[in-house]
Order: sequence, then C-alpha cells, then structure tokens
Amino acid sequence: MIPFNKPHGLLIQEITPESTKVMIPYKRKNMNHLKGLHACVLITGAEYCSGLVLLQHLPPKSYRLIMKELSVEYHYQAKMESFAQFGLSREELNRQLGEGFQSTGVGDVQCDVSVSDAKGNSICTVTTHWQIKDWSKVKTKV
Repeated sequence: MIPFNKPHGLLIQEITPESTKVMIPYKRKNMNHLKGLHACVLITGAEYCSGLVLLQHLPPKSYRLIMKELSVEYHYQAKMESFAQFGLSREELNRQLGEGFQSTGVGDVQCDVSVSDAKGNSICTVTTHWQIKDWSKVKTKV
C-alpha cells in the first residue's frame, strides 16, 4: 500500500479495529550482512503496524499522523520471517491524547510494537511516538 515500502514485501496478516499483525518476510532484500533481517526492515514493519492501528481510529481525511520519535530495543537476531504486532483500544487512545485533544486538535500517542520471529522469539520492541493533528491546525502546505 505504501510504494516506498513495496520492496520489503510486508504483508498484513491480521487487522481489526484495534490491532494489526504484519509479516516481515525473510528474503534477500530484507537481510543484513549477517543474513539476518535488517534493523531497518524490522523498524519499518513496526512503524507500518502501529500506523495502521491509528488509522483504524483516526480517519486520514480528518487527522494528519506524523512519526515524531522512534526508538528500538533489540533482543534477538531475526533469521526467519517475523511479525510485528500492535493493539490499541479506543479508550487507551483517548487517554493518551488527553481531554484537551477535542479542543486543541493536537496530541501525541506512544505505540509499543513487539516484533517476534516465527518461532516466537522476541526480536525487538519498537516504540513510535506519533503526533496527531487535526488538518485545520496544520500550518504547512501539503
């Protein structure tokens, strides 16, 4: 769905109104020099996963989503296909955005995405901080 990410071959495995699971294929284009999944493809899969969940709650015609900050903690080397998983309830989203979101139209959301391989090994945890902004509050031109 995102042309820039097409070479990675990310596949949506599951999607619900509150969660998403994205498969990160173990293929040559996604490998690093040690024949493990490259750090960047793991991060991209996690970012994609969390963004899809936010889009389930926040219509893109009403809100702009921009990744504000990204951090990752690696646990294990991925030597097989892996899966990024993230879930966020509407209640948790509202809690993170805060009560002022309705009046200001601006808020932040933190998404902690877990990435595991096909055997269930925890590969990494990717934390994305997204800025959510009502389009009427956006000052830069698209």
